[in-house]
Amino acid sequence: MSDKISRRGFLKTSVFAGAALGLGFAGAPAVSVNNRFDTIIRNGIIYTGELRPPLKGDIGIKNGRISAIGDLGDSADIIADAGGKAVSPGFIDIHTHTDTNMYDAPLGDSKIYQGVTLDIGGNCGDSPFPSKKWDGVGEFMSDYSKIERGINYGTLVGQGSLRSRFVGDNNVPATPEQLRQMIAYMEVQMERGAQGISCGLEYTPGSYATEVEIAEICKVVGKHGGLFSIHMRNEDDRVEEAVAEAIRIARMAGVRLQISHLKAQNAANWHKAPALLKQIEQAKSSGVDIAFDRYPYIAFSTGMSTFIPINDRQGTTDEIIARLSDQTSASKIGDYAKSRFERLGGAQNVVITSCKKEENKRFIGKNVIEAAAMAGGMDSWEFVRNLLIEERVNVDIIGFAMREENVSLFLSHPLGMPASDGSVYSPVGRLGQTMPHPRSYGTMPRFFAKYWREARLMDLQTAVHKATALPASRLKLKDRGILMPGYKADVVVFNPDTIEDRATFDNPHQFAAGIEHVFVNGIWTIRDGKATGKLGGELC
Repeated sequence: MSDKISRRGFLKTSVFAGAALGLGFAGAPAVSVNNRFDTIIRNGIIYTGELRPPLKGDIGIKNGRISAIGDLGDSADIIADAGGKAVSPGFIDIHTHTDTNMYDAPLGDSKIYQGVTLDIGGNCGDSPFPSKKWDGVGEFMSDYSKIERGINYGTLVGQGSLRSRFVGDNNVPATPEQLRQMIAYMEVQMERGAQGISCGLEYTPGSYATEVEIAEICKVVGKHGGLFSIHMRNEDDRVEEAVAEAIRIARMAGVRLQISHLKAQNAANWHKAPALLKQIEQAKSSGVDIAFDRYPYIAFSTGMSTFIPINDRQGTTDEIIARLSDQTSASKIGDYAKSRFERLGGAQNVVITSCKKEENKRFIGKNVIEAAAMAGGMDSWEFVRNLLIEERVNVDIIGFAMREENVSLFLSHPLGMPASDGSVYSPVGRLGQTMPHPRSYGTMPRFFAKYWREARLMDLQTAVHKATALPASRLKLKDRGILMPGYKADVVVFNPDTIEDRATFDNPHQFAAGIEHVFVNGIWTIRDGKATGKLGGELC
């Protein structure tokens, strides 16, 4: 097969491959290569996002969309020379918590510099709505549209946020009327553009819902073709049961299932990874539309509140603090927290990443044992208890609890795709004062560098597919995720030899290497590795 391809031949193969992915073809009219383009990306090795070998050629962009691919000459207002580097669709991060951080980092700094052109927020059961500020996705997106953004953004509805609005924050069953209200609310959100629903069943108050309650709400999502994304009820000792529950909900609801950040956490559970994949494969073969995502790191990030048992997390923040302050209840909570430390391999494997009080910021970047020593030699639980009280339960942590062999196994699986579980950050301003998990800056470059270039777990077209067309197909995006005439011009030019993450746990605010150019809806946002100041993000 020639590495050059005619436009007519490219369209023929692209239509076929796009249909196989369930994306369809946008049906763009034929474009003469003699027409003038807004931009031509010239001299690239083009990875379309489909599972096919790359081709050499140019990409012509007109009015924010890909207009033609082939040997296009130089009839354009802007010529961007790819210099023989890889050209791919913009990377899609299907699992993020970007949401309101975009107000502080409108460029999408940590994402755009790693080639991500679309973030999907509202994950793990937590969306910015319903809330006092935004009643639903329409109000939130309307407010969001008032700021220019460097990346595209879409959102799920958080089931935890939904339950908090209509049922409250206590461990009580939803009444029939409350369930009816949640179903009606979800119907409206899907009609107004939500991508689906997310659960975070390790977190309150979403964890108080039964699988039947969740399934009834998810039936609305399934009716609209939306996605059911689930942070499962358990990711360690009962992870197999949690996968089974997620599959049951998807079957009951007739909804497409995306298992978030699949893992077998803690050393005692590492051996379960193949069994989890077998469960997923069996569900797939029996008709469940299922896939999963995974960040390419062995450490998770969550709130320190997870060291409090589920039932002791119910109610208001003041009620939680009252339990922590009471010696009898605190002792019970402490037993649970100590068991968590033990399962994680010790408190030294838990690192503090955010505190709001100025006097506690000295603990950021320290593990619990180090921080407890700094606080006067307390034991680990006493330190954690005091910190949770002082910070009103709002403390973020990183926990080292996974093994690399399982990360490789999940990311190389045909149903697996990379996703950060992170957010947009910036090295400057308010967000620069935090210490986020490095996944927010490095997920996609790390995926390519570590699992394609170094480990050779897949070929490059497969790696590109996992970061582009595969998540696009999960979201049923009709015009993103593939380089094809008629599709949105979200395009990344990267150097396969140098692409890599630079962010570390000790110094996370570092941009990735090897991302040379990024176009968002045809806008040249990153040029020669630097921001142009032009923002082309849209709401999806």
